[in-house]
Amino acid sequence: MTEPRSPGEQRLSQLAEPEKDVAAGTRTLVVGPYLTRRPRGGAAIEGQSVNPRPIEARLEEAVGLAGAIDLHIVNALIAQLSSPRPSTFIGSGKVEELGGLIRAEEIGLVVMDCALSPIQQRNLEKAWGAKVIDRTGLILEIFGRRARTKEGTLQVELAHLAYQKGRLVRSWTHLERQRGGFGFLGGPGETQIEADRRMIQERMKRIERELETVVQTRALHRASRRRVPYPIVALVGYTNAGKSTLFNRMTEAEVLAENMLFATLDPTSRAIELPSGDKAILSDTVGFISDLPTMLVAAFRATLEDVVEADVLLHVRDVSHGETEAQAGDVATVLRELGIDPEDTRRVVEVWNKADLLSEDERQRLAVTSERTEAARRPILISALTGEGIPELLAAISIHLAAERMRYEVDVAPEDGQGFAWLHENTEIVSRKVTEEGHSILQVRVTSGKEPRFLARFPHAKALPG
Repeated sequence: MTEPRSPGEQRLSQLAEPEKDVAAGTRTLVVGPYLTRRPRGGAAIEGQSVNPRPIEARLEEAVGLAGAIDLHIVNALIAQLSSPRPSTFIGSGKVEELGGLIRAEEIGLVVMDCALSPIQQRNLEKAWGAKVIDRTGLILEIFGRRARTKEGTLQVELAHLAYQKGRLVRSWTHLERQRGGFGFLGGPGETQIEADRRMIQERMKRIERELETVVQTRALHRASRRRVPYPIVALVGYTNAGKSTLFNRMTEAEVLAENMLFATLDPTSRAIELPSGDKAILSDTVGFISDLPTMLVAAFRATLEDVVEADVLLHVRDVSHGETEAQAGDVATVLRELGIDPEDTRRVVEVWNKADLLSEDERQRLAVTSERTEAARRPILISALTGEGIPELLAAISIHLAAERMRYEVDVAPEDGQGFAWLHENTEIVSRKVTEEGHSILQVRVTSGKEPRFLARFPHAKALPG
């Protein structure tokens, strides 16, 4: 049961969601303030490193992010700079130039596709007379609108609080902030800011405790799935690659699937039947994106636990996108951070999606490329929208799962109740015959990760072909 919130926490709820006044339909300018070279000395600035992608593609993605929350994009432009300015990130001349455009176009919101400090954000808002949010604030707003499960909602609030903690000064510019922070000499603004910071810290601790409970509940759900036990197949890929559309196609579910970034934030799982007659659990996951702020990777790590535990990963790629190779590289980077080798052909299957958007020549080229690739690394060309290639994808999943799960015959004595329970919990029992003496002759499938423990428990088990 949720505890009632105090008046202080009601005040905190306003602070916890700093971008909630970003309304759909707001006239918006998207600015790409991209560095043209690495800062002097070779050290990258957090959130501002030189991205190898074309700046036009980066701006297009920023516009897509803004469109994901239904903002009215009036204009989008690039502001190249050699190094960020401490006070406004971009140069004073560019600030003045954009100010004229903002006033002329009656812009209410400026999205800066970079990471701004609280001072930079406040100075730009003063100069332009419009609300300013950076990349982190925009992604937080998207996450806040998309999260549906208890875990997702808590993680969004936690990330909001961490983001807002250093920006409280923005809420109190009308109060005195010049004097000491406590005692009789403390100005009223500083006192209120400190009180808010304490409330935020207390709320963050409370959320972390709630998250522990939620994560433990999900762990129990995963444990119950393992006891079935069905293998887990997880969809991973860049945001808007078509994972949810593919999930719906394979499971006949109705998960939100739209042509927008971050349409899915909460993990969803459904059972699917494979051509072999076996069943598996298919899990849809949050999409990856380049330059995802570190605080968000940490906040949403728990939603990727299904990826870590999956027997097979389907890396869904939008091959119709001009930056598909760069997007694949971003996904590979996140997988490595999770301890997964993206080159592990026994576990990772590349799925080339959106074939329906390709020209006939491009489709033929990719089909030939796929056919000439060795079987273990062969990508599957599909269209989740039309269903093209889905039978081949299901067959590939069956093959990979079979390669991962050895088949054994094991004789379990009638008095070995613990052994029988162990097999039910840790293996997939394919068939069972009972002899006249009461022994159970079981055929089981065992994943490679559990095979050593299985053989230690049943050293006389007989390996079966296939």
